[in-house]
Amino acid sequence: MSQTAANEVIAMPEPSDKNAPLTDPVTHAGHRSPQRASAAENAPAPQAEPAAPSTEVFAVFGAEPEIQAYAMAKYSRSALSMKESLREISSQKAEKFLNTFYFQYGHRSIADLAHISLAIERLSILAAIELADEQRWDGQERSTRYQDFKRSGYYTPDFGDDEARKLYRETLDHLFAEYDALSAHMTNYLISITPRPAEMKQEAYERTLKARAFDITRYLLPLAANTSLGEIVNARTLETQVAHLLSHTHKEVRQLGESLKKAATGAAYNVNADSLRDLVEQIRAANRELGARAEAELLREVRVAPTLVKYADPNSYEIETRRELRQAAGELMAHEQLAPSKAIVDLLDEEPLEVEIATTLLYEHSHFSYRQIRQAVQVAGERRRREIIDLGLRHRGKHDEMQRAFRAGQQFRFDILMDTGGFRDMHRHRRCIQVMQGFTTQHGYEMLLDLEDAGVSSRFEAAMRRTQDAVEKLAARNVPEAEENSQYAIPLAYRKRALFKMDFAEAVYISELRTTPAGHVSYRNVAYAMYEAVARKYPALAKYFRVHDVTAPVDLLQR
Repeated sequence: MSQTAANEVIAMPEPSDKNAPLTDPVTHAGHRSPQRASAAENAPAPQAEPAAPSTEVFAVFGAEPEIQAYAMAKYSRSALSMKESLREISSQKAEKFLNTFYFQYGHRSIADLAHISLAIERLSILAAIELADEQRWDGQERSTRYQDFKRSGYYTPDFGDDEARKLYRETLDHLFAEYDALSAHMTNYLISITPRPAEMKQEAYERTLKARAFDITRYLLPLAANTSLGEIVNARTLETQVAHLLSHTHKEVRQLGESLKKAATGAAYNVNADSLRDLVEQIRAANRELGARAEAELLREVRVAPTLVKYADPNSYEIETRRELRQAAGELMAHEQLAPSKAIVDLLDEEPLEVEIATTLLYEHSHFSYRQIRQAVQVAGERRRREIIDLGLRHRGKHDEMQRAFRAGQQFRFDILMDTGGFRDMHRHRRCIQVMQGFTTQHGYEMLLDLEDAGVSSRFEAAMRRTQDAVEKLAARNVPEAEENSQYAIPLAYRKRALFKMDFAEAVYISELRTTPAGHVSYRNVAYAMYEAVARKYPALAKYFRVHDVTAPVDLLQR
């Protein structure tokens, strides 16, 4: 590139006719030029062919994530094109650049440009929920609708003694046995009440009803059940995610943070390794020296984020703030009883911003409803409210984002109490702000009417009672992380609270998407209740929701 084109500003001559357009609408439409041509050159050429656009667009393949991030970041610091930047960069140069601008100068947006694909396999559903709680996360998890979990196995925490481990294993083995038996029973029951259409193949018919049966019996699956997921994330989000996981209350989740860090900084899995190895051997057979060069180039170790994630460590702001807010919530609500919920969805009314922040800070660290906590916060007075807000910021470091509770002020705030299985589906709506409470058996469990219709409701309820008794015994043990370890035995049927904050467009989107007949009855009811709550408060806006009536009969063969 010439020095003139790269660095100088070229003076543009005045047009001979100031009322005439600056460019010919036919011959120059949409064409960019590094400098204006002279007046003589601007004279229209007879029957000139339209000039090709000077904008170049191309996809990039084969660059490692950090190399790609470096090349894109150079747009702001160099006149080189992408192709020139990529040819110039080596891994050593990229590491030096990232160490300087990312860690020393704090240009963290550079890491947004490095996208990484990760596979996380054989982790518990509990850990998967925590992993997917990152708002900027993109991924897919094993579906409890389309896959049979009876062979997935489950995670077993370190209880520290054989008695607790035995109780835990017996409880989970029973849950999986009931899941297997009731899945088969419900499939046969649904087949017996659902005629197969003549145009539908037998295989598709049985597969569809089996998926419906899994939707029902997934309530028996414990949080310990193994699952797998795939994640595509930029390096800055991954760094934040790893730090959060390393700071978690559960040992498995902390270990998951370490594993993610190692996967990002260590050797990546090369999907083409076997075919490339065969190619290298063929080249070596023809030319030994050329084969060695091919091996060094084609089979070299690739690390997707050796620089950008290596300093991800436990976050002291998160750890210390959680400890102090748990204590504050326990003290403030010490004499309160958990009030039974009158509705699965509570659209909250407005309050001063400082009341919302203080209430939300404590909400995550208790099992009380938002209204119960808010009432206690208001009764405690302004001084106590300010102390709670101070706790949320006291340990905040220079580079720490404020905790999620401070993302406040949304018009629509729903306190939702629903089964954990259905929550996993609602949890995917990350355009809104979600504040989760912990897993518990205190709110009871959901049971679908299909189980009663099929004559197995008493069997399901017995499994829930047996499991709750075991969970309470495991949580009561006087050992570290006893409560956290007990949560793995909690089935997906048990309810949990979560606070969803959003704008009007997101409330409409969730209500429309999650009320479709193909969805699970649990989140369909929640989404419809969200619509009804907004319609009551803002009746003039109700007509803009394109929701489905959840009371209408559902065709079990429609997916």
